[in-house]
Amino acid sequence: MLFRILIVIVAVGFLTTSCKSKKRIVESKKRDRTEKIVIEKQPETTTTVPKTVVKELPPDASYAEVVANYIENYNGIAREEMLQYGIPASITLAQGILESGAGRGELTRKANNHFGIKCHTEWTGERVYHDDDEKGECFRKYKDPKYSFRDHSLFLTQRSRYKDLFKYRKDDYKSWARGLKKAGYATDPKYPDKLISIIERYNLAAYDEMVLGAGANPINPDNTKINTYTVLKGDTLYSIARRFNITVETLKEYNGLETNTISIGQVLYLHPVKNQ
Repeated sequence: MLFRILIVIVAVGFLTTSCKSKKRIVESKKRDRTEKIVIEKQPETTTTVPKTVVKELPPDASYAEVVANYIENYNGIAREEMLQYGIPASITLAQGILESGAGRGELTRKANNHFGIKCHTEWTGERVYHDDDEKGECFRKYKDPKYSFRDHSLFLTQRSRYKDLFKYRKDDYKSWARGLKKAGYATDPKYPDKLISIIERYNLAAYDEMVLGAGANPINPDNTKINTYTVLKGDTLYSIARRFNITVETLKEYNGLETNTISIGQVLYLHPVKNQ
């Protein structure tokens, strides 16, 4: 009898110990449990600058049709440049028509260069060689025509020899035409007369009126919209893009750059060149 009682006591003790052990294991598992945090990678967004849409004409189109088509294609860009840089749209369009053969000149067709701007020492972009005053001269090549129009604006606003132009009213295209010749933009003595003739023949002053009638001051243009950066020593595309919170690819797209090469003194656009 005593033996049976001892067996029962031992069995009960074993069962109690076993239950406590299992409980400890369960509690231990609860303590070791950790919360998992899943971080979803956000898709990268890129900004694409639209290319200039140019209406093409058949090869047998008359010169009047070619000029009218050029004005239709580029008057929006010329007006935007006037608003941002204070250069009359009539002057920009007339120079483009004269310098580019209304878009059909060889330099314009192969390099999108509408204003005959040469490479100069500061140019780091693509280039083409074309006979002008001398044989095989270096000219700037642009990825899109709008970059040629923007470079024309920067060319006039950032060179001291053209500073007197900006003393003229923005609706005084005759003074601007003569001022360009006086500042040395062209060597042709009839250059001003040719610009004035084009402006009056095709009523290009109407595009100046569109801008001025929208509230712009014809003497003091709205320069607050100009947003550029001049490259300093030690700058890279990455450091500039990071400073202005844009991507390197976007910065290259805004400026028509094919490589990451930039030079001291180079002016970079920090916003897209508008195409209206």
